Amino acid sequence: MNQLPYSAVVVVVSDGSRDATQRIVSQFSSERPQFNLIHYSQNRGKGYAVRTGMLQVEADFLLLSDADLATPIEEVEKLWQAIDSGSEVAIGSRPLKESRLEVRQPWYRELLGRVFNLLVQTLAIRGIADTQCGFKLFTDKSAKDIFSRCKLDGFGFDFEALMIAKDLGYQIAEVPVRWSHQEGSKVVLLRDGPRMIRDLVRLRLAGKRRRLQPNSER
Repeated sequence: MNQLPYSAVVVVVSDGSRDATQRIVSQFSSERPQFNLIHYSQNRGKGYAVRTGMLQVEADFLLLSDADLATPIEEVEKLWQAIDSGSEVAIGSRPLKESRLEVRQPWYRELLGRVFNLLVQTLAIRGIADTQCGFKLFTDKSAKDIFSRCKLDGFGFDFEALMIAKDLGYQIAEVPVRWSHQEGSKVVLLRDGPRMIRDLVRLRLAGKRRRLQPNSER
């Protein structure tokens, strides 16, 4: 960050963490004003955490980056190119042939991911090869517009946000990135997979008008 030609801040959203996350980030940020912590006591889910950060942080552009840095932070430069070309949303995409998967997922996760993406393309978002990569860049306007309407607290927030972006007419660019599988994923396939499929079907059946209704929690 110190080498970037623009100013930037990092906001860590701690989703009711019960480990040392809050203490470590608080200590680290106390000496580095460009780092901040958002923390709440109840675990609400990744979708809630991302939505909280996107709506609270004020910046010209907002990057969602998973904390494990499976996509190295330097890859943001590739997303900038898409934004500079006119897209309001730029997303990292692992299946693109130009992407470099330096450490692949276990075969069963990769297979299930492809099956799930086929469902997403069939039911919701045609033409996007990877909705779930945790590396997405938004303009401030598109972020506030999209996430103020998002309602899913779980892992389905990725495709919900992109569905809403499509509904609102925002241009979405898929960008090839470097990516390495990291151990410790909180996604439990047998538990979270059916929930995500259920959420996908519900979003599809809800229709555009209901999807675009503001989140009543705000």
